[in-house]
Amino acid sequence: MNVTRLQDLSDPLVKPFCQLTRPDRRESDDYFLAEGEKVTIRLLTSRYACPRVLCAESRIDHVRPYLQPQTQLIVAPLKIVQDIVGFAFHSGVIGLGLRPEPVRCVPDRSMHQPIVVLPEITNPANLGALIRVSAAFGVQTILLGERCRDPFTRQTVRTSMGSLFSVQLVTSTDLDNELNRLQHHQIPLLATVLDPQSTPLTEVKKMPRFALLIGNEGPGLEPKLIQRCDQRITIPMQLGTDSLNVVVATGIFLYHLCSTVSGQP
Repeated sequence: MNVTRLQDLSDPLVKPFCQLTRPDRRESDDYFLAEGEKVTIRLLTSRYACPRVLCAESRIDHVRPYLQPQTQLIVAPLKIVQDIVGFAFHSGVIGLGLRPEPVRCVPDRSMHQPIVVLPEITNPANLGALIRVSAAFGVQTILLGERCRDPFTRQTVRTSMGSLFSVQLVTSTDLDNELNRLQHHQIPLLATVLDPQSTPLTEVKKMPRFALLIGNEGPGLEPKLIQRCDQRITIPMQLGTDSLNVVVATGIFLYHLCSTVSGQP
């Protein structure tokens, strides 16, 4: 195990960590951050490469068993780790992940499983939470539209709690074409809407595979996307409630659609 100890932020080994915590970081960076012990361990035990881990002295034994063969462990005083992150309440562990080559098309193996489609989720925290809730219900493939937020931002990775590393992310540059491919494979497209004329979720036919389209917080799905879907579905609500947070709503949709499918939780 390659261990390096440092005492200040001038060491070039921590430069990538410092760059990625800046608010003006570029989305084209080759690396991303996994912040916190749990998220870093999930990175280390995933298919993603983790070239460096920065941790406080007190966390070495927690991280050591999970280190990848090529991972360099950088040990520093907790204060330095907190200075990099920008706040004091931190577990003292940060992983530096290497971005994978983007997958632009839904793999053939995913055509037999539920798929979540996120055409335009612009809030990084919502995106991370949507990835997490999708993974929780057994969804292994998430299709992101070209106007969706970068899934490797600090907040998205952190909010996903590392679930991002266990799913197949497809970052499409032509969502319309990808939806055509799904329909060509006879995968039903389900539009989630706030429309009393649509099918209540309780009446939705169970199916082993589908593509669930989730709109952005507030405006929802674009009309042209709704129109091309095979079915419009909605969550019946009571007591004057007119909408739910997009993450809460997605959890309800997926619980109903996935919990009764063989092989799913």
